[in-house]
Amino acid sequence: MKKLGCITVLVLAAAACAGPQAPVVGISCSRNGSGATTLATTYTEAIGKAGGLPFVIPTVASREEADAYLAAVDGIVFSGGEDLNPAWYGEEILNETVYVDAVRDRSDSLLARAALASGKPVLAICRGSQLMNVILGGSLYQDIPTQVPETVGHGAGARHKIGLEPGGTLYKLFGPDSLETNSFHHQAVKDPAPGIRITARSAEGIVESYETDQVLAVQFHPEKMLQNGETQWLAFFEAYMDRLKRK
Repeated sequence: MKKLGCITVLVLAAAACAGPQAPVVGISCSRNGSGATTLATTYTEAIGKAGGLPFVIPTVASREEADAYLAAVDGIVFSGGEDLNPAWYGEEILNETVYVDAVRDRSDSLLARAALASGKPVLAICRGSQLMNVILGGSLYQDIPTQVPETVGHGAGARHKIGLEPGGTLYKLFGPDSLETNSFHHQAVKDPAPGIRITARSAEGIVESYETDQVLAVQFHPEKMLQNGETQWLAFFEAYMDRLKRK
């Protein structure tokens, strides 16, 4: 059987084992130094707890492969990881803090374009949020401490509050009060892509969440907070599952 046919059969077989009500959710991955597929279990656990069947998508090398994976899943999560190459939004690398993986960049861009063409719901987390903004026509801060030095609470393991905009998913779930989130990033949305709706910002104005009719994007890591016992974040993943079930 051809490789692309095997992809569809494998995913559909796994979905059948999980039951007819379990949406199949593809999750993009990272790679380690030897090129092996890696993904934190926090993503798969969060999707599973919310009622979905997580399916890890390895790096792809062609639009055919990307289309095959998107045809076999109900939605896709773009996970966190390395910095996006600034060349994707017309800039050169700013400084030594910017670390890129060309193989992952190509794979994620292929999957993102296939996802948008499919119309299937996208959940974009951290790097995923940056990726979708760039694919939709926006740009990024390459290094927040250098380019927006007045910011605080952005970086590995930091915590800070964000302000929520009425009408957004986070506002609907958590109400009008500011929300505390984690932070593992030094890049973020700079110029928002045309057509996206900013639904949360940090106190300094850094974009923390945005949405389109198809994309739900957050700059922080709700799956890590859920794993750490902040059970309110299960509702966030359940809200994404609801998007899949409505399609």
